[in-house]
Amino acid sequence: MPEDNTLTTFGGRVRFFRDRAGMSRAVLGELCGRSEAWAKAIETGKIGMPGLSMLIRMAEILHVNDLAELTGEQRLTMATYTKRTHEQAPAITEALSAYPLVVSDREPVSADVLAANVSQAWMVWHGSPNQRTAVATILPRLLVDARTSVRLLEGSDRRRALVSLAQVYHLAQLYLAFQPYPELILLASDRAMQAAQDADDPKAMAAATWYLNHVWRDAGEQAEARIDLAHQAGRLLRPDDDHDDRSLWGLLQLAMALSYAKTGRRGDAEHHWDEARRAAHSLDGHHPWLMFGPGMVDAYAVTMAADLTNGHEATRQGDRIDLTTIPSKTRRAFHTVEIARGFYLKKEPVATIHLLNKAHDISPDTISYNMFTRSTVSELMATGGATVRDEARDLAHKIRLIPAA
Repeated sequence: MPEDNTLTTFGGRVRFFRDRAGMSRAVLGELCGRSEAWAKAIETGKIGMPGLSMLIRMAEILHVNDLAELTGEQRLTMATYTKRTHEQAPAITEALSAYPLVVSDREPVSADVLAANVSQAWMVWHGSPNQRTAVATILPRLLVDARTSVRLLEGSDRRRALVSLAQVYHLAQLYLAFQPYPELILLASDRAMQAAQDADDPKAMAAATWYLNHVWRDAGEQAEARIDLAHQAGRLLRPDDDHDDRSLWGLLQLAMALSYAKTGRRGDAEHHWDEARRAAHSLDGHHPWLMFGPGMVDAYAVTMAADLTNGHEATRQGDRIDLTTIPSKTRRAFHTVEIARGFYLKKEPVATIHLLNKAHDISPDTISYNMFTRSTVSELMATGGATVRDEARDLAHKIRLIPAA
């Protein structure tokens, strides 16, 4: 790589390797699943360094063997591609990282009270438009209470406390999602599975499998392992005999469908989505804290189509669903963002920014930490038309992507 002042920036290095490969900006943008305008904005510095998964894709496309040649001296951290950290995160990370070895001076919370407190926390998470702020005030104490009770209770009470502890870890995982704590997110999901196994509770293990699948799928890792885990957990359930088991069995089918879609296996994805949908439509409503039900399954059809890069199918599925049937603000906002992702794939920026604003109205917290939202708003500020640029900039202020004017 020659010494050149133009190569001191990330955009300059992208242009150098693109020129070396004899590739136009239009081709680079298309191969990255983006636009020519996006490639130009990258090279001119209007858009900063993208996320790690996109960096790896660009390196493969441009035949760069050493990622450092593309990134230069800029360090790769989670903050590179998601800079939002919740103000109360230190208290949660401290509670999650602690190892309370001595608990003899404490009194356990009863299994009944602990379960009720955890149920209330889930209601807060799903019911608040700013769920991280709402749950952050109670999550550290829940972690302490659940871990203490597991240490001090015995017999069936201890097993019930372990089930509650697994759910508290799920909440911690959701709270930390898309913040710069990847190792703690994995730790929370792994501890949840361990608590579920220690409780010897198939339902708890199935829920933990769902959340482990999220971690691995978002990281693009362990595709076969996460699918096999869902199969194993499903075999522990009795969907024909138990209402809750049927909910969890359907949730695992949905987990497999999403994993297959993420790896491009459309037929397998659609088969397991059909199984999940049949299970969901045999139920009366949604699961109280996992939110599995007809609305959720139908909404995830949009995600599957978007992961398969079929924007037309994603928006078609989006047109046929009623998100108001899902009793969770965070889930309604997330699925609205996914519909926006479909319009983005169709290169319809006006519809994209409109839906992102709609998602913000539902739950500012959900959209503020969403990685697609943050990267797309950044892009549209640079490459959208006049109206789109202004709306993107306004939304960027709202989600604290850029400082308030």
